[in-house]
Amino acid sequence: MKKILVVEDDKSISELIGIHLTLNNFEVDYAYNGLEGQTSLNENDYDLVILDLMMPIVNGYELLPEITNKQLPVIILSAKDQLEDKIKGFHLGADDYLTKPFEAIELMMRVKALLKRCDSNIETYQKNNLKINFTNRKVLLSNDEIDLTLKEYDLLCYFVKHEGIALSRDKLLEEVWDYAYAGHTRTVDIHIQKLRQKLDIPIETVYKYGYRLEK
Repeated sequence: MKKILVVEDDKSISELIGIHLTLNNFEVDYAYNGLEGQTSLNENDYDLVILDLMMPIVNGYELLPEITNKQLPVIILSAKDQLEDKIKGFHLGADDYLTKPFEAIELMMRVKALLKRCDSNIETYQKNNLKINFTNRKVLLSNDEIDLTLKEYDLLCYFVKHEGIALSRDKLLEEVWDYAYAGHTRTVDIHIQKLRQKLDIPIETVYKYGYRLEK
C-alpha cells in the first residue's frame, strides 16, 4: 500500500484529503506544520507528499528542497495562485501544483497519475532473493534467471506495483488480461499457482475474493 504524507496546517483540509486517500487505498500520515513535516520525513518512508505552502514555523517553500532531496514526488496544494508562486514551486522541485479551493476527485486523479508515472520510471524491484529488472524484463531468483511466460510476468509486475493491496480475481483479469478478455477466473488461479511454484513468492489467498502480495 502506498504511503502519503499530507503537510497541511488546516486540519479540516487535512481530514478531507485523508478521507479520500484512505478510500482510494492509500496509507496517510499528517503533519500540521513544516517542522512536523521534517520530523515525519526523517522518521518514515513515503511514496508521495502533498504540501501546503503557507504554514507556521517552517513553510512549504523551505520544506520542499528537503522532500526533493529524498527523491519523493510532491504535489503542492496552496491558496497561492499567482504565476510567480507556481514557478517558484516548480523551480524548487515540485511535480504538480493545485490551487485552493480544489475538488478532491481532481487531487486523487493527480496523485494516482503522479505515482503511476513514478512507478514507470523504476528500473528494478528487489525483495529477499527475488529481483525484477523492468528494463529488460528479467526475473532473478537467487541470481538465477527464471523463465516466465508473458502473462506470468505481467501478473507478477501487477502484484509488485500493488504490493500489500487485496486484488480481486475479476480485477486481475481486467488489468492483466485486458477488458476484452472473456476467460474465467480459474485462469488467474492457475497463473498464481505457477508463480508460487517458480518463485516461492508470498502471494496470499484472500478468502472468497482474490489475492494479495504481502509486504
